[in-house]
Amino acid sequence: MISENGKIDFLYMSEQDMIDAGVKDMKGCMEAMEEMFCLLYRGDYRMGGEDANEHGIRVSFPKQSDIEGMPLAEPDYRFMAMPAYLGGKFHMFGIKSYGSHHRNKEVGLPRSILMMSLLDTVTGAPIAYMSANILSAMRTGAVSGLGPKYLSKKDPKVLGIIGPGVMSTYSLDAFMEAQPGIEVLKVKGRSQSGIDHFIRNAKAKYPSIREFIICESIEDCVRDSDIVYYGTTNAAKFEDNPCVKAEWVKKGALVISASSLLVDTDFMADKPNVRLVADNYKMYEGWGTGYELPTQKNVSTLLGMGFYDAVMEGKIKREDIADLGGIISGDQVGRENEDQILIYAVGGMPIEDVAWAYECYHNAVAKNIGTKLNLWETPDLMK
Repeated sequence: MISENGKIDFLYMSEQDMIDAGVKDMKGCMEAMEEMFCLLYRGDYRMGGEDANEHGIRVSFPKQSDIEGMPLAEPDYRFMAMPAYLGGKFHMFGIKSYGSHHRNKEVGLPRSILMMSLLDTVTGAPIAYMSANILSAMRTGAVSGLGPKYLSKKDPKVLGIIGPGVMSTYSLDAFMEAQPGIEVLKVKGRSQSGIDHFIRNAKAKYPSIREFIICESIEDCVRDSDIVYYGTTNAAKFEDNPCVKAEWVKKGALVISASSLLVDTDFMADKPNVRLVADNYKMYEGWGTGYELPTQKNVSTLLGMGFYDAVMEGKIKREDIADLGGIISGDQVGRENEDQILIYAVGGMPIEDVAWAYECYHNAVAKNIGTKLNLWETPDLMK
């Protein structure tokens, strides 16, 4: 809040404050993501770079260094900033930032620790600074959940989840919000403890799911599933990332990737049997043309870039790829028939964080949640 004499106060929101402000409200989050996608489709947004479509900027470290104390490259060790402006009712600028390290769990911390800043669009003054781990997981789950809402066949019953981690936990909440008639949950994971934890939570939260199947292979998880969700982490070697093959996928299935996934371009180009949907094709197009060379490429580029590669190879046309925002807005068709296979790429965008952070902030203000902090009474530089 900015007063006439230049005084600035902003709202700090801890993780508990965010929970109290409704950050875990999946229905509300999905509604915010729907509005965000419509603004994305109309072009009322900006992300990083001159093309306005960069996922974010990553600080990387060398594999070796002679400089004392220099951090060295390790798997999942990164620092990122993800800036964005979102228009419409939001009319807000935000920056999500985080650090990530694969050894965090050894000291009782999540792999990544995220914070979100909301800034006044005109002055740049801070409006809110908030915990963003749950916020980020929620928006990822909600965006994935819009797939089953708008792209799945009627009354899907079988859901297959590959990679039963935190991201898949929140995505399951969105899938059940979008398609509460799901009755069978198939799971493929790497550790038995992770699988057991995921299934235990799912049983407690969704008693309507009557059958749980632990799969020995990705193929087993994909076969006979009406909705397939890939929520794995990026493999160290490109070729070790999970794949999906045409012969595994049943007619009418929806395949969603919010992480690493390899898809054969011939499978993607099998029109009209297969239809492709992107959260934001321009983001993958930018990666392909080099706009994002110094930035972080989200792991789902393996699918999104697959879309771009298929276009560059002439196997599909750009207009063959539907935009989820166009589908939600009613300008484009999603599923064309009940037998069609749909493949949906989810890359993750900071405008999603801005949208849900905006809603949580306004909920907090209305409920008097959070701690008001003072930046200055009068800026010293203006004295």
